[in-house]
Amino acid sequence: MTNQLVAKGEAPQGWVWARLGDIVEFEYGKGLRKDRRDIGGRVPVYGSNGILGYHSDSLVRYPCVVIGRKGAIGQVHLSKTPCWPIDTTYYVCPPDCISLAFSYLLLCYLRLGSLDRSTAIPGLNRDDAYRLAILVPPLAEQDRIVARIEELFTRLEAGVEALTKVKAQLKRYRQAVLKHAFEGKLTVEWRESRRHEPEPASVLLERIKEERRKTAGGKYKELPPLDISELPQLPEGWVWTRLGVIAEINPKLTIENLMEDEEVTFLPMRCVEELTGQVDASLTRRLSEVRRGYTAFASGDLLFAKITPCMENGKVTIAPDLKNGMGFGSTEFHVIRLPEPFPRKLLFYFLVREDLRKDAKRNMTGTAGQLRVPVRYMQGLAKPLPPLPEQHRIVEEIERRFSVADQIEKAVEHGLKKSERLRQSILKRAFEGRLVPQDPNDEPAEILLERIKEERAKQLTEKRVTVSRVKRKRGTEGK
Repeated sequence: MTNQLVAKGEAPQGWVWARLGDIVEFEYGKGLRKDRRDIGGRVPVYGSNGILGYHSDSLVRYPCVVIGRKGAIGQVHLSKTPCWPIDTTYYVCPPDCISLAFSYLLLCYLRLGSLDRSTAIPGLNRDDAYRLAILVPPLAEQDRIVARIEELFTRLEAGVEALTKVKAQLKRYRQAVLKHAFEGKLTVEWRESRRHEPEPASVLLERIKEERRKTAGGKYKELPPLDISELPQLPEGWVWTRLGVIAEINPKLTIENLMEDEEVTFLPMRCVEELTGQVDASLTRRLSEVRRGYTAFASGDLLFAKITPCMENGKVTIAPDLKNGMGFGSTEFHVIRLPEPFPRKLLFYFLVREDLRKDAKRNMTGTAGQLRVPVRYMQGLAKPLPPLPEQHRIVEEIERRFSVADQIEKAVEHGLKKSERLRQSILKRAFEGRLVPQDPNDEPAEILLERIKEERAKQLTEKRVTVSRVKRKRGTEGK
């Protein structure tokens, strides 16, 4: 490197300060379109995010390190076999006197993604990477460092795997809670203690129907009877109904006493968190900008994503307090409006169940890429209806159990973050010479750097000779 290196501190015994460009070279990958790959091949094709396919031929004939150059910049991947890095990547084949595994761990430690200076698509300039100051250990110590890191990382990964399993178990637990909730299993004791108190759900259902008939002013359409012969048996006092009987699906919202330049809440799907239903309702727009081409809803309405993958990922929410009481958002939501006595949280939990979303996916209509959950599916959706007091109790029981799961999940997330910090701490100690002891009998790294320079000079000379021969041959053929 031409830039003079200023050491950042005293080097450990046998180590030497250098620049990254003194020991490795970043070579450009080469484009390989998907339609030109041999899908039956076994050679991995690497992009910035890792393996994205396979091919029958390799661009790099030896094991190497692949680095994200565009997009997911600074991502580092170790290929232990010949491979094909595409043109969004760099690849590194370190010299013989630098361990491949050591190079991989060093490049992971350097966090090359922080070197991004682009304003549009993230990109990594190799010259920026070359200027990074690093400590180079003797070759023998490189091997000891790699062995120690792999030993520590193996233990660390075992802990991460255990935490990841707990996360998956919590997900299954929440779905089991929801399943039991709508089977009446969460409120068995409560129901036994109040056997003669609650009004049965059948009476509640008839009252809802009558109220909707009055409100509709003769325009109320009775849905066909529900065949319950293949549906599970419900607890005493419960009744099966259709969602469209107790709720309005995509109701009309009358806009009154609101000027065109007044602000209303704007709520696109990206503002809704998956599964939790948490929502950012801070965005606003003028009424004139959204009253056409967007879905209107009111505070308290439920919004159910009707397209994939948003529907599959559980994008459901209860509209919070909205500016001027009105919101507009994506046309890819179904709006569901419940009558006032119903706890909206219970319907939210009903809609966010995984088995419902799988069933909704099977019933989607439209063309490929434009599949949607139809209105008729939502209206005809079979729903167990408990007595009103029990509905509130079910919500309490769900949230009590979810609260415990949330606390466990927070502890798991804390453990995962701690493991990542520990991983970086191990790498930091390793590349500062504090992970394994130095051996005075090791060949100093200064000699190693000299060999790298000699090897590079030899390669450069050979390359120049080859280029010169090619030029002379072309000149001879042209005469």
